[in-house]
Amino acid sequence: MEVGFFFYLFEKRMVQQVSFSLSPYPRGFHIITHDVIRQLPDLPQTGILHLFIKHTSAGLTINENADPDVRVDYESIFNKLVPENMPFLVHTIEGPDDMPAHIKSSLVGSSVSIPITDGKLNLGTWQGIYLCEFRNRGGSRKLVATIYS
Repeated sequence: MEVGFFFYLFEKRMVQQVSFSLSPYPRGFHIITHDVIRQLPDLPQTGILHLFIKHTSAGLTINENADPDVRVDYESIFNKLVPENMPFLVHTIEGPDDMPAHIKSSLVGSSVSIPITDGKLNLGTWQGIYLCEFRNRGGSRKLVATIYS
């Protein structure tokens, strides 16, 4: 009986998907929470937002949205961890920032998932969605938002 009930609820679930582009951002860590929310349809009462970036030299993460020093420190740490112009890098045809950007992107990741509660993203008080732009001139970035309700 419980299994049938589970399948019944599962069949009633909805999935919505929206693709959109962000305007180019300079290299660094940028809070894009409001940019993302503006692109979304009305959110369900409960669910999950899965946000994916379709690039290998930028990433997404969730972190503090209040103190701008956090963004400066992120940039400093990542540049220390993966500096440009390492002599042993082979993939250099697109410039000295390209391969380090791919490595940084792998460290951060290409997606985040956020619970939806009462029709809103259920982020913590000090949390925001970050675009982590690792290229000097990354250009417009394409994202896919999938809403599970």
